[in-house]
Amino acid sequence: MTPRSKKLINAPEAIIPEFIEGYVAAHAALLAVEGPTGRAIVARHGPRDGKVGIVIGGGSGHEPAFAGYVGRGLADAAAVGNVFASPSPAQILDAGRAADGGAGVLLLYGNYTGDVLNFTMAAEELGAEGTPVRQVAVTDDIASAPAERRAERRGVAGDFFVFKIAGAAADLGEPLPRVEALARRANDNCRSMGVALGPCSLPQTGTPNFRIGDTEMEIGMGIHGEPGMYRAPLASADAVTDDLMQKILAELSLSAGDRVAVLVNGLGATTQLELFLLFRRLRQILDGLGVTIHASWVGEYATALEMAGASITLLRLDDELARLLDHPCRSPALTVGVEAPPPTTRRTARRSIRREDTAAADAAALQAGGRITPALFVAMMRAVAAEIRQERNWLSQLDGVIGDGDHGVTMDIGWSAVLPELDRLEPEALIGAVSERIGQTFLAAVGASSGPLYAGAFRQAGRAVQDRLNLDGAALAAWITGISDGILARGGASPGDKTMIDAWLPAAEAASAAAAAGADEIGVLTAARDAAEAGMRRTAGIESRRGRSAKLGARSLGHIDPGAASAFVSLRAMARNLVRTAAAEPAAP
Repeated sequence: MTPRSKKLINAPEAIIPEFIEGYVAAHAALLAVEGPTGRAIVARHGPRDGKVGIVIGGGSGHEPAFAGYVGRGLADAAAVGNVFASPSPAQILDAGRAADGGAGVLLLYGNYTGDVLNFTMAAEELGAEGTPVRQVAVTDDIASAPAERRAERRGVAGDFFVFKIAGAAADLGEPLPRVEALARRANDNCRSMGVALGPCSLPQTGTPNFRIGDTEMEIGMGIHGEPGMYRAPLASADAVTDDLMQKILAELSLSAGDRVAVLVNGLGATTQLELFLLFRRLRQILDGLGVTIHASWVGEYATALEMAGASITLLRLDDELARLLDHPCRSPALTVGVEAPPPTTRRTARRSIRREDTAAADAAALQAGGRITPALFVAMMRAVAAEIRQERNWLSQLDGVIGDGDHGVTMDIGWSAVLPELDRLEPEALIGAVSERIGQTFLAAVGASSGPLYAGAFRQAGRAVQDRLNLDGAALAAWITGISDGILARGGASPGDKTMIDAWLPAAEAASAAAAAGADEIGVLTAARDAAEAGMRRTAGIESRRGRSAKLGARSLGHIDPGAASAFVSLRAMARNLVRTAAAEPAAP
């Protein structure tokens, strides 16, 4: 039996609100919480009229990133996601509106599928409100893709330098295009490599999200526990530093007279003693090349809960980047130079905008034929929530092998948020409106990649049956096809990429074929369930081409995709509930 880790927490589902409450209280002179989601941490002396707003964000568990870099001269606001999961668009919108001083907003985040989806959706909404918005996804991690595919790389500790450069440029009054350009220049000149010695564990599961031998290390490990480039025997501090630096230097092409900024970053459970050994050897290497260290930081700046390991980040400097790096700032995690007095310019309060539910359809114009009534549909959705909760650990274990180990937790968070929304439904709520409500709730609660994907899925499914009161076999097939189409439209994955679409697309095709052959609701749903299970099992033989596991190549073979697994679990739960309900119905006279 796998031992559970010990953590000082209360209820796992309350960990982020309680963290925010404690963090802001501890830094009350610097920070405040704004917006209805309660997930936007804002600098008290940051946002102001006429200044470009800097918004950062990402999943929790990386402290002091991201809230630690909110302050004067740095970020104006951070959107705080769940553990290892992107903040939702609503949370990012709260941060963006708080940071908006009328000169536009720059969104900065790591290049992960969930962050890209959620920040892009938030940017679209901010833009629709009239706020100029630019985005930069940080791509500093050498291990996650080769140089010729650098745009696919993930953002790790290099966030630290990109945030610092952008924050300084905005504080100095640079316009939005210049702030964006400087952030991109910092990103282009930044490289990171990491090593992991031991796993971390999510608060909700308490189990290690990957396994590594007592005498092994993983080179290139990501900050969510994603597998790295390769596994090797544990080596000395100097040997590890040599390996990491060799890969960084091969890309930065430094020569005598160049200047760099250096970050030696602990991943959560690595001692200062070890980190300074790495810096010692790094300094020897750079001295040997005639490269000057302009500034350096050693400590925990972008962690992965309690993961054992470290990363090295180098930022190649020019005169302008060096000046911006030296510009004063003050935040809970970073203070540089002598802080300027608080700004005296006015800050105009920004308004929050709530999206309203879609208008109710005319019930008299709806098609009423079919066994699945709105009440039965809601019961089927409750069954999905219960089965996802039951399979949460299995789904997270699947994800831990090829991803960051949180898929089951994330799906459970989403469905747990849906349940009280189902309780609040109006008695006359139609299946289309229920689907829309589920999509909105999932998006607000989850973030990550699953939030936008399932939001799009349920919205599309709801539209596909908006003319229905009840669902018959054909309408149920249209609803399942809507789920698949919504995921395809938002996520961009294709069949064979080893994603949830490898279960949802065959499910939709099988449901449509069964409906065309005259199958009833049970026949359609059973066909969809069986096709999803077959698709899920096929993913074990597919190399991943999307998301965090894409860089694993052949190492992803033999492992079921967790998104495909949760698709099968959802359809299985719906089918079980429908069959059980049908069996309980009185026989026709």
